[in-house]
Amino acid sequence: MRRPRSYLPLKVEPGSLVELPAGIVRHLVQVLRMQAGQEIVLFNGEDGIDYRAVLTEADRRRARARILSAGNPEPTPKLQIHLALGLSRGERMDLALQKAVELGAASIAPLITDRVQRKLSPERLEKRIRHWRKIIISACEQSGRCRLPRLHQPQTLTDWLRDPPEKPLLLDPAAQYCLKELPPPDNELGLLIGPEGGFSDQERELALQAGCTGVRLGPRVLRTETAPLAAIAAIQALWGDFC
Repeated sequence: MRRPRSYLPLKVEPGSLVELPAGIVRHLVQVLRMQAGQEIVLFNGEDGIDYRAVLTEADRRRARARILSAGNPEPTPKLQIHLALGLSRGERMDLALQKAVELGAASIAPLITDRVQRKLSPERLEKRIRHWRKIIISACEQSGRCRLPRLHQPQTLTDWLRDPPEKPLLLDPAAQYCLKELPPPDNELGLLIGPEGGFSDQERELALQAGCTGVRLGPRVLRTETAPLAAIAAIQALWGDFC
């Protein structure tokens, strides 16, 4: 039986006893009905290690776990994929973030672009950031990733283009090249994808002038939540860690 994995943002070591946060307690005790004596897996999202642990106390109000052993560090990805994605509405953005994490994105930068359909107040934007972080954590728990991808603060396309990752690609259905026609990247790659409705002509030209290479994914126009999934999967298959 697979042990439940939970994100615990603490540095731990074998033999230590840790108090589990309320969110983990609710999930393990109230949802999964786990009891003292059962084993779980914890990871802190930074050192790349899974820690095997056993529940020493588990009730609706409190749970503790003793760290039993540390696994081997997660290998460094062959290719660091840095996704920059135009903001989209609610579930579409959530899905794109979740699947990008599962597919191995190293970082995610939400972009405020000309065609973002809903401008958010600073308060609502901060709430969305906290929500996105929970999605990223959950995706890591499910997929077995031991290091959390970096979630950048939302920024404008202009700001992102001031210091883009190496060899940034602009996803554009009208581009001349497809992925397999490009030279392989070294160990880092930027992936720039627009919001619902895509980038404006001015934004597209700005990205190309900043050094982005336009690429297309076949003859179809993909939704904003589909495009990053298809692109990252294709990139991983060509140059990354898909075997």
